[in-house]
Amino acid sequence: MGSVNVNRSLSDQFYRYKMPKIIAKVEGKGNGIKTVIVNMVEIAKALNRPPTYPTKYFGCELGAQTQFDVKNERYIVNGSHEAAKLQDILDGFIRRFVLCPSCDNPETTLGVLQKKGLIMVKCIACGYSGTLDSAHKLITFILKNPPHQSPGATGSSVQSGKKSKRKSKEDSSGKHQENGEDGDSPQHDSDPDVCENTAVNGDDVDWSVDTDDFAVAKRMEDLTAGAKGLMLNNDLEKTQQERVNIFYEFVKFTHENHKAQKYLLGGLEQVVKLHKDSLMNKIPHILKTFYDTDILEEEVLIDWDKKVSKKYVSKEIAQEIHEKAKPFIKWLQEAEEEESSSEEEEAVEVVYSDRHISTKIQEVKEEPKPVSTTAGVENSEDDIDIDDI
Repeated sequence: MGSVNVNRSLSDQFYRYKMPKIIAKVEGKGNGIKTVIVNMVEIAKALNRPPTYPTKYFGCELGAQTQFDVKNERYIVNGSHEAAKLQDILDGFIRRFVLCPSCDNPETTLGVLQKKGLIMVKCIACGYSGTLDSAHKLITFILKNPPHQSPGATGSSVQSGKKSKRKSKEDSSGKHQENGEDGDSPQHDSDPDVCENTAVNGDDVDWSVDTDDFAVAKRMEDLTAGAKGLMLNNDLEKTQQERVNIFYEFVKFTHENHKAQKYLLGGLEQVVKLHKDSLMNKIPHILKTFYDTDILEEEVLIDWDKKVSKKYVSKEIAQEIHEKAKPFIKWLQEAEEEESSSEEEEAVEVVYSDRHISTKIQEVKEEPKPVSTTAGVENSEDDIDIDDI
């Protein structure tokens, strides 16, 4: 099964948010023909949305009824539809209900203000907070089925309030329960206009959320699972060097950013906790690699070593990680001391003098040697008078 970018308008090969391609299977004949989206649960996890949302969106866009069989993970759109066509329609759902309006990042969460009829969207990446456009027909369905109470919500544990329990008892007498909240049998859209925007009566539905410790922990686990799905891709099929290059691209954000480097060390602690047996003894080598590739700076590493924190992992795990890192930290500190001492030894003392040193070149003239008078006399005696000849 291949994967594509969550935002298919981006062709960046290092775009990390991936989702599986839609796999559609046509079943039945004649008026009973229908299209089963085989991997809708996996797609929903990658988008961090309940699988009922994109399925219902298909029904709204195609004018078709939809069916949810949550128990058997079957999400159906009536009629015959090709996978490529559904993939294009899914792009519209992602633009409207997944991508952040500010930064186009898919790390968003939805919240329902049922009394006001508003759906809030919050981006974990950039901090954007706002409301979704209420013009689309899917808004009514989301208002009736908030993310943590929607049938088929990814791994969620939906607990009905008192009014919902009373309603379920009434429905058990034979009345069909709307929106498939029973979760045991396939849900059919009984009304062709189910996607139309209609008023929602807040007195008929209990929108309370269980707030005990177990329920809160479970919802956090669901969010984590959804975030993991955003990074589903085929990177494991790449070579080791290619995966290292991809990782290096991801951690460039730490360059000259001490705060980001501390976060990276916290993330490393969490990864070591998950793969303790294989990674714990490799801590010194991992830290040295980060140091050699300028991902982590010396100052940050030494500062990290000074305090064992339980911010990211338990105190025991953090202590063990720090113990394993000691050989590298010791090497780092000794290397720093040797470097500083060598710099002192190589320092050359320069002495300056105020004495003026002249660089002017003086020309010395050689005095002529005195002429010997004796030699002059001898020469005069040897002279010949021409008149005497």
